Amino acid sequence: MAKSLLIISRQAPWSGLSAREALDIVLAGGAYDLPVGLLFLDDGVFQLVPDQSAGQLQQKDLTANLKALEIFGVEDLFVCATSLMERGMRPKDLNVDPIGLLDDNAISALIDRYDQVITI
Repeated sequence: MAKSLLIISRQAPWSGLSAREALDIVLAGGAYDLPVGLLFLDDGVFQLVPDQSAGQLQQKDLTANLKALEIFGVEDLFVCATSLMERGMRPKDLNVDPIGLLDDNAISALIDRYDQVITI
């Protein structure tokens, strides 16, 4: 039986390559039918904002990667409610649906569900 994998993405899309690398790992896991989940935490929630002007920062837009998650069978997507609130964001502002909105206790339980956890 394949081990499950949770990726915790904590970096804003414009802060370097970390956000893209997190999505690449999730997509690769999905391509190999690995049970994989993705949690957006801290500044990682900014990856979920629609209509980003990534080109102005000489970065690639991550929207296509986010839309590909469903195609690769990745359905376990989560976002930290506290991270959203601290950044003045609401669940309806996000470009990913459906996504699980989790409080701190639920995040701890989520991490416990997975065999392997990678924080990027």
